[in-house]
Amino acid sequence: MPYSLDINGETHSVEVDADIPLLWVLRDIIGLTGTKFGCGIAMCGACTVHLDGMAARSCVTTVADAADHAITTIEAVGKTPEGARIQEAWLKAEVVQCGYCQSGQIMSAAALITLNPSPTDADIDAVMAGNICRCGTYPRIRTAIKQAAATGEGR
Repeated sequence: MPYSLDINGETHSVEVDADIPLLWVLRDIIGLTGTKFGCGIAMCGACTVHLDGMAARSCVTTVADAADHAITTIEAVGKTPEGARIQEAWLKAEVVQCGYCQSGQIMSAAALITLNPSPTDADIDAVMAGNICRCGTYPRIRTAIKQAAATGEGR
């Protein structure tokens, strides 16, 4: 079935089955490989993208469910004010170790500070609990989110 997808501000037409996960459309058909496959059951967060600005797990979101939403991936999140602040803070806090989970972490963090510009440690822990980092960079992730939130205060 044909679908028209709004991905990172561009329209892409794809001819796929309705139940194919958005992740495979992004990676295998569109060629946006920044979104990673992790667990395939929405438990690790490596595949996080935004649907209308809200964090969503692309491994369990079907293309049919995503078709009526604006889809943002790691390739374009830096074009949003919150995404740019998160990416800058990520670098300052030197969050990344192996890097595999980082695109999903950044997408969840950007959605968090968009919805909650001044998150507490508890807010950060609650939202980011769905993103697993095998390297254990959680303290640096929290630091980066707080730095990004602080740079957005007063805007």
